[in-house]
Amino acid sequence: MKYFGPKFLINLNQLSSNYDLIKSRIDNCDIMATVKANAYGHGAIQIAKTLEKKNVRYLAVFTLDEAIELRNAGIKSNIFIYSRLTIESLKIASKLNLTLNISSFDDLNFLKNNDSENVKVHLKFDTGMTRLGVDAGRAKEFLSEISKVRNINIEGIYSHFSTADEGDLSYANKQLNLFNQVIVIAKSLNIIPTFIHCSNSGAILNLPASRFNLVRVGMLLYGSYPSDEVPKDLNIKPVMSFTAPVVEIRNVLKGTQISYGGVYATTKDTQIAVVQAGFADGVPRPWFEKGYVLFKNQKLKITGRICMDQLMIDVGEKSIQYGDEVLIFGISEDHGEINLNEISDSINSTPYVLMTAVGQRPKRIYY
Repeated sequence: MKYFGPKFLINLNQLSSNYDLIKSRIDNCDIMATVKANAYGHGAIQIAKTLEKKNVRYLAVFTLDEAIELRNAGIKSNIFIYSRLTIESLKIASKLNLTLNISSFDDLNFLKNNDSENVKVHLKFDTGMTRLGVDAGRAKEFLSEISKVRNINIEGIYSHFSTADEGDLSYANKQLNLFNQVIVIAKSLNIIPTFIHCSNSGAILNLPASRFNLVRVGMLLYGSYPSDEVPKDLNIKPVMSFTAPVVEIRNVLKGTQISYGGVYATTKDTQIAVVQAGFADGVPRPWFEKGYVLFKNQKLKITGRICMDQLMIDVGEKSIQYGDEVLIFGISEDHGEINLNEISDSINSTPYVLMTAVGQRPKRIYY
């Protein structure tokens, strides 16, 4: 039976193309591709399989369960877990070839009591994000202690920027300087990790000096820029396109109130189409104020508040029928393009929030 409902069309060739563009930008660096949060809504397993064919050096997830899901799906690539170390992840890291995040002195105590063999770890230092990470000011103390721990492989040292996707890079440069000091301390203690990484998507574009030999890439891979304050000189394109069908067309009079709260009223006699997609599917609710969908390269205004499962659009006298599909965001040969950055800017949000908020209900179609 033909599927009739909202769907995400996910272009795996475009993912590969974006990967190649990023790879060309970062010289000889390796890529750690972030596939956490179901690969930003794209589907972690299919995305990971595609990146594995590109010989990606690392995949990164947030939770142990996300890592196990990939292993159960047959993914063989290196997998890094961003989240705080847990006893459970420590117990199975070697068995599943998972690389763990070490980010505190408490983690150090876990490792001292660890009887697992050769667990791969990356050491995280906080240089100003004030999230996970050993305080960079205590780097020498921490590194001195962890260098004595047996049965671990200190494969990486890293940090994370908080403002690398902004126009003012003064704070990011301060963080980078602190991180470089940590690296100097590590070398003085004869800790020479295979990987040193600090760059996220914003830093790849904004701060070339932070690339070291591994970069962590998320948003750029999926075809959106992390903000409007980074150079947009990579020809990346969206991997995901969101479409939904028209399920009803109604003739309404001027002054007809539409949707919850009656905040929108028609300004003339017109046709209103009901589209089967709502905020539960990933349509950002605040977008209704300035928002639109595309149908054959024509903008059709969203009328009234977006509902959980549906939204309404003004189609005027345009020839649109029951079953026709409209574009919510992404790129379509039939309809045109709605850039996720445009939507996020309009509602004072970010592409990260919108992309990871897409629902599980729409069907994901890979091609």
